[in-house]
Amino acid sequence: MNVLGLAPLRLLHLEDNPVDHGLLRRALRRAELEAEVTLVETLAAFQQALADPAAFDAVLADYHLAGFSGLDAWAWMRQQGIELPFILVSGAIGEATVADAMVRGVSDYVDKQHLGRLPHVLQRALELHATRRREAEAARALTESRQRLLELTEHLQTSIDRERADIAREIHDDIGGALAAVKLDLAWLQRRLSDAEELAHVASALAMVEQALGASQRIMRNLRPAVLDQGLMAALQWLTRTFAERTGLEVTLHGALRSAALPARVEMAAYRTVQEALTNVLKHAQASRVRVEVSDLEEHLTIEIADDGRGAAPEELRKERSFGLLGLRERAQSVGGWLDIVTAPGQGMTLILSVPLSEAARHAAVEEE
Repeated sequence: MNVLGLAPLRLLHLEDNPVDHGLLRRALRRAELEAEVTLVETLAAFQQALADPAAFDAVLADYHLAGFSGLDAWAWMRQQGIELPFILVSGAIGEATVADAMVRGVSDYVDKQHLGRLPHVLQRALELHATRRREAEAARALTESRQRLLELTEHLQTSIDRERADIAREIHDDIGGALAAVKLDLAWLQRRLSDAEELAHVASALAMVEQALGASQRIMRNLRPAVLDQGLMAALQWLTRTFAERTGLEVTLHGALRSAALPARVEMAAYRTVQEALTNVLKHAQASRVRVEVSDLEEHLTIEIADDGRGAAPEELRKERSFGLLGLRERAQSVGGWLDIVTAPGQGMTLILSVPLSEAARHAAVEEE
């Protein structure tokens, strides 16, 4: 019975001595190891047999062969990308040769004078090969899962941005239009009323309408900053100025962009990164100053947001800001970029967004297709 499974093992034996081939088969039978052993004597026959690598579970090869060596056969297998356990079964070949074979990736070595070891060595090589194959399949599945997650994130982010733009447009067209009409009517009443109490009510209503108009405009800018239509630098200037006015923090913007127009998705990703970073500073950093630097030298858009706050340890990042930072990382990846974080307790925090503009252009072209 096959100790490795129910079906007989399918072994390819590269050996030019029929007697040694018979001894190998006898050693397998003595160990009650069911195996179908296919004998090939030349490198050409070996290569032909492995035209379908799935036909075999493992390869056993002599080292000294006519005109070539077992390591030549192994090198050909590696070149072809064939992944099968490969065991040298040969006479004494010296420790240096064995060590060289193992360094090259050969599974193991069995001396022909000790063929009783072969079943155990074969079993160990097959188990190790199966483990590596499972690990490779798991890694491949994880990579595919991550790629699908990234694609889903990109799709969701694009959908969110489009939905935000639609909502902002509806607020402008419907709510903004209605509030403007109410304001005109109230102004008309204000011009025609003379009673002081009635005028006070109208004035109060006008003030509330002005507040509602201001709130609707602020909401529209947050949903889809119209200032981005004037370029990223103009949008960041407006964002940092209004954030400083609203919070009392000292926020400075430095740098310049040589490119007058960047891809729309890159501009949105950069704007949202700065916006989220400033929000994090306000919530967590206990900072008094924030410095934003912008550059697009060497075809890379780079934005650094540095604060003088309390900083954070790695475990704090995983707790407090993990979802916000994860969202920023995914947004950066969606345009072919990445986000780095430099921080330490008591030393502030710096977020660095880097986007290769050539990669961003490729992402935009793929999305358009």
